[in-house]
Amino acid sequence: QVDFVESGGGLVQPGGSLTLSCAASGRIFDIRAMGWYRQAPGKTRELVASITTDDSTNYADSVMGRFTISRDAAKNTVYLQMNSLTPEDTAIYFCNADARSGGYYYTIGWGRGIQVTVSS
Repeated sequence: QVDFVESGGGLVQPGGSLTLSCAASGRIFDIRAMGWYRQAPGKTRELVASITTDDSTNYADSVMGRFTISRDAAKNTVYLQMNSLTPEDTAIYFCNADARSGGYYYTIGWGRGIQVTVSS
């Protein structure tokens, strides 16, 4: 299993910025991708952004151009820089790690979640 320490959430005004951090431990050498998901009240969990160990990235359409995901392999840490935040970004954000077997990714860990609230 992979364990996580998530930090960086909080309350921010619309148009503001936050940076989330997620430090992984445990089965870190099995990790082939890390990312951030989010779940708003009454909504299903959705992928926000992910990054592979080959540094390929993908983003939800709703955050593309505003959010940037990056990683520090030496620190086993992934970051999500969130700019131009809107109330629609309000959610609990969960860090995630995937391993890979064959052509498939599979989840090997979830963070406990960190609250991001965008409100004036």
